[in-house]
Amino acid sequence: MAEHRVLFVCLGNICRSPAAEGVFLHLIEQHGLSDNFVVDSAGTGSWHVGNRADSRMRAAAERRGIHLPSRARQIDVSDLSAFDLVITMDSDNLANVKSLAREAGPAATAEIRSMLSYAKNTNLQDVPDPYYGGESGFEQVLDLLEDACGGLLEALKPRLSR
Repeated sequence: MAEHRVLFVCLGNICRSPAAEGVFLHLIEQHGLSDNFVVDSAGTGSWHVGNRADSRMRAAAERRGIHLPSRARQIDVSDLSAFDLVITMDSDNLANVKSLAREAGPAATAEIRSMLSYAKNTNLQDVPDPYYGGESGFEQVLDLLEDACGGLLEALKPRLSR
């Protein structure tokens, strides 16, 4: 049984959050910890439900040996009790998820955090949305996510039972 259930959240669930999911899955696999986690991603919006991650993000991730397996879905109030940790990509999504948690009341047991609160090598607060930019934006997002996912794993490792 998985010990930690982690949900990554962005706006449309086709760029940043599926990339975070893929980066974290890749990282925990490298450390032999896959059995300790359930990892998923979702968006606060519903525009892309059912779609694979953006082809530009998939290509950028593949160049790093990272697979993005998910299909877009919208976050649901039940996610706030089904997951231990909900990690948002930017302050707007953080506010939206916290608002959803207030609606859920005591049923919302997940800890809600910002992705870059785990990063060690940036002063940015938000993972920028690369959707309307060029290829370099997708690379920057992956750099930020690799840093932050490393910090996240470091933060969660002491909580794993041996």
